[in-house]
Amino acid sequence: MHRDALRRPAQRLYVCPQVQVPLNAIRNTCLVVVALVLTACSTVSRDPGPAISNSATRRFHFPEDTVGFANETRWMYRPTPDGRGMTHEKRDPPPTYSLRCFVVARLNRQFFDHAEFAPSQPRADATRLRALVREIVHRSPRRSSPAADRVVIPGFGNLRELSETHAPLLQELGGPAFDSYAQRGHWRMVFPLGRRRESREAQRIFNRVESGRPALVHLVRFPQLTINHAVLVFDGHRTADGFEFLAADPNDPSRVSTLTFTASDGRFTWPATLSFIGGRVDVYEIFRSAWY
Repeated sequence: MHRDALRRPAQRLYVCPQVQVPLNAIRNTCLVVVALVLTACSTVSRDPGPAISNSATRRFHFPEDTVGFANETRWMYRPTPDGRGMTHEKRDPPPTYSLRCFVVARLNRQFFDHAEFAPSQPRADATRLRALVREIVHRSPRRSSPAADRVVIPGFGNLRELSETHAPLLQELGGPAFDSYAQRGHWRMVFPLGRRRESREAQRIFNRVESGRPALVHLVRFPQLTINHAVLVFDGHRTADGFEFLAADPNDPSRVSTLTFTASDGRFTWPATLSFIGGRVDVYEIFRSAWY
């Protein structure tokens, strides 16, 4: 895809995919993060692997294990006349909940990792429910809680039901838009993601979902920046030439999206959406270790 495929002011980074950040600031921040990582304690694990998994009790289910509200884009996108890119203009009025694709993807997995729903119990009052949700979102997104230590949400059968009743609460406590800018693994997009590296990443993601735990992944094209987005991959299977993964897209909670990896060319592809023309993307798993 050409650099001018998405027509926008030069030297801007788009997150989710519409947040604008000065590119020099991103580069400087990434250099600082890399320096910190390289000087970190040698005992930090590069990848904890599946860690503690919910696989012993259940698998991730769509839509039950996702919130019912969308991370809305701040822009209206339209394909260019040649069909090779997108143009955009600001939404008017602006959306009330946006710039949080990383936040929503993380929130879905935090509830899977740390919450247990008890629909037969009486629902908690507003104060108690707020405290329970805050406990879940304050737990690490990089590991799961053992079954005995999960936070019990009484009166609801799953996250989708909870979010349909208490969307403002989850949006408030889930995290600010700043968390999409400051995700720890952003440094990785600056460095090449070659075919061999992406092949290993595809296998890593497959191993993760096979273990019963969904994988948080970053979809990006750098430096073109025609996409800069986070999704939650929750299932996958081998194909004749790679893998096909099922993902929950924070921008569209109504349907499952498909992320494809083709082994013969070592590349991932993401389908066309309201903000992306479709095609090749670079992919790496985030929230998998202290480095990411």
